[in-house]
Amino acid sequence: MKTSLSWLREYVELPADLSATRLDEALTNLGMEVESIVDQAATILGDLVVGRVLTIEELTGFKKPIRFCTVDVGRDAPQEIVCGARNFAEGDLVVTILPGGELPGGFKIGARKTYGRNSHGMICSSAELGLSGDHDGIIVLPAGSATPGVDARPVVGLDEILVEVEITPDRGYEMSVRGIARELATHFGVPFTDPAAAQAVPATPDAPYAVTIEDTVGCDRFSARVVRGIDPAAPSPAWMQRRLIASGIRAISLPVDITNYLMLEFGQPMHVFDLQRLSGGLLVRRAHPGEKLTTLDGVARVLDAEDMVICDETGPISLAAVMGGETSEWQQGTVDVLLEAAHWDPVMVGRTARRHKLFSEAAKRWERGVDPQLTLAALERAVAILIEHAGGTADERILDIDHVAAPAVITLPAEAPAQLIGLPYTSAKVAELLTAVGCAVTGVEVLEVVPPSWRPDLQAPVDLIEEVARLGGYNEIPSLLPRAVASNGLTPGQRRRRSIGRAMAENGYVEVLSYPFVAPGTADQLGLPVDDPRRSAVRLTNPLSEEEPLLRTTLLGPLLGTLKRNLGRGRRDVALYETGTVFLPHLSAGAPPALGVDRRPTDEEWAQANAIVPEQPWHLAAVLAGDIEPAGWWGAGRAAGWADAIEAARTALSAAGVPAVRVTVRAAEQAPWHPGRCAAILVGDTVIGYAGELHPAVLSALDLPKRTSAMEIDLDVLPDAPVVDAPYISTFPPALIDVALVLDRAVPAGEVQTALAEGAGELLESVALFDVYESEQLGEGKRSLAYKLTFRAPDRTLTSEETITARDAAVAVTASRFGAVLRGA
Repeated sequence: MKTSLSWLREYVELPADLSATRLDEALTNLGMEVESIVDQAATILGDLVVGRVLTIEELTGFKKPIRFCTVDVGRDAPQEIVCGARNFAEGDLVVTILPGGELPGGFKIGARKTYGRNSHGMICSSAELGLSGDHDGIIVLPAGSATPGVDARPVVGLDEILVEVEITPDRGYEMSVRGIARELATHFGVPFTDPAAAQAVPATPDAPYAVTIEDTVGCDRFSARVVRGIDPAAPSPAWMQRRLIASGIRAISLPVDITNYLMLEFGQPMHVFDLQRLSGGLLVRRAHPGEKLTTLDGVARVLDAEDMVICDETGPISLAAVMGGETSEWQQGTVDVLLEAAHWDPVMVGRTARRHKLFSEAAKRWERGVDPQLTLAALERAVAILIEHAGGTADERILDIDHVAAPAVITLPAEAPAQLIGLPYTSAKVAELLTAVGCAVTGVEVLEVVPPSWRPDLQAPVDLIEEVARLGGYNEIPSLLPRAVASNGLTPGQRRRRSIGRAMAENGYVEVLSYPFVAPGTADQLGLPVDDPRRSAVRLTNPLSEEEPLLRTTLLGPLLGTLKRNLGRGRRDVALYETGTVFLPHLSAGAPPALGVDRRPTDEEWAQANAIVPEQPWHLAAVLAGDIEPAGWWGAGRAAGWADAIEAARTALSAAGVPAVRVTVRAAEQAPWHPGRCAAILVGDTVIGYAGELHPAVLSALDLPKRTSAMEIDLDVLPDAPVVDAPYISTFPPALIDVALVLDRAVPAGEVQTALAEGAGELLESVALFDVYESEQLGEGKRSLAYKLTFRAPDRTLTSEETITARDAAVAVTASRFGAVLRGA
């Protein structure tokens, strides 16, 4: 919100010696973020003076008319100035900037030769001084209004102090001069004059124009006045244009400027219709799905059923509270106008503005809340200004359709502010502060408070307590650190997630955080079958983006999108991981119960409400592309593959405290993985996730490189980590022995490793696969798996006989279970 200090002073008796620093502190303490406080006079440097044109010589021979003037600027000799404007004559008073000065935008003025003459300074237009957008001619001051040589800044209104503040969304009333002036009056304890207090004229039994409101929720008040026979060429007064431009609004035409001016002054957005372009009465209703309206910006918009529109017999002519339509807008030849001031539902306006990406000044105010009692006052003031400057006759009839509900009474225990804020506010002090902001307060021990019409943000006792703290002074509230209490530390789940994240990072993976929102086409890109439960996703009612309205059922969709983005930025070797929740809806859940805030839900209602909340298990996912081991002078690198994705799952499970002997890897088929290169990860007999190489069709759909691999596991189904005893470290040497087993190629290497561990007994310290060999010499469909077995006893050095016996026992289990044969035996 931008305004001027002189405009505020019209309604609040601010101290005459109010400095910019003091004003900044006052606005900040009132809860407004001060963007800037600018002395407008300082925007123009050097000598800006009033001058009188003495002589004018018309220069010829140039592409455009040029004048060579002599101007009396109160110096010893007149100034010679070349000027291209033609709207002034000899003897006129003009605004002149002398050499050495600087105009807004850094435009420096000097003495120079141009068009064959010497020019010392410049005669200024309103646009060059930053007062308006008018470049048609220079400023001509009224005769006798000033003496040549005096400072021109106060003469043209460049002595203003401009204030710009950022308004929080809950304080829409501050987006007006009326609102800010009221706040400053409260802060300084000085009188406030409400500009809307004496303006309203009550409605008449007969309406000047037929209006019907079909939806009184979206529009609970609609007021209108008619003025006929105005001068369509009447300009807006200079004082109004200056204030509009200082507030960042372009001056357009008198009727439109009046509505914008009152929006700034009162906070009441308005609209002006060309009465001659309306067909039949007006109807205020919700839009029909698929209806179209071309708004003032020339865009044809498809309307939503939630949008409110103003219609005549031809259909929608205005997108209510957001932007008018082309068919009824004020035009240069308009002589009869209908002025409308209404009150619209803030939620509807906010959603409509975002849906159509129309964040107009009016919409910004409506979605923050506008005083519903302003409509008649704003219309009366608009009609008065319009008739004063454009003539015309106001229709004596006044329309006012009022369905505004009375504000609810808020009950506030008098001691509540002191208890919550920590300062000894008395009941009388609380009542005094709330009365200062316009509330009607009764009671002593328990206060009954009726908020004013301009404060829709005051809805609960805590809102009133916030007002007490704000007006009582935030600086008065002591800053006390809370007492440090003993912490229970991290939960087991938190410790597990941190351990997993640390282990993944230590193994070269980079953690990413993705939004949990996905597009409807994500399931198709991942190749999920039609009956896959991961296709059933929760749809958000009010998503951040209409393109991604669903909650993810797998981490892989957003994670693969992050991988693709990194590859697109030139990264060739990428390993990413993410931990987070997925959202699995209950497909059999019914409708949620209607719960109020007046009582605690019953056990049945609570259970019914929770039954529709989707399951939100915590998952871990990782993706790999490119080389897992870089190439260099030391040799060739190694590309990441399905085995690395499986190893990532093993790494995570180890960090989660799951013993390696309980982890099993088994061949499986699961989208989006390649059917022949996909493994199910089991802990005990429970499948907790999958890992492997992604399906070629998925890689093609997502434009990812070949052999891209991924894994995803459910961390919530993991068993609790066992209590781990400190390991006993034997001082005796290990016995190392290798075994190479010939088996069917279809036998999983992980299951063979498990069988070896079972058969070797307690002397086995570790077992690891170190070689896979395939050859026709082994037989058709056969392969050789070589394992390194490490044996160690805690109390002695093992003999060769003990080691061989344990090895033979391990091989015997694999032989009986898989038909394994020792290679070379």
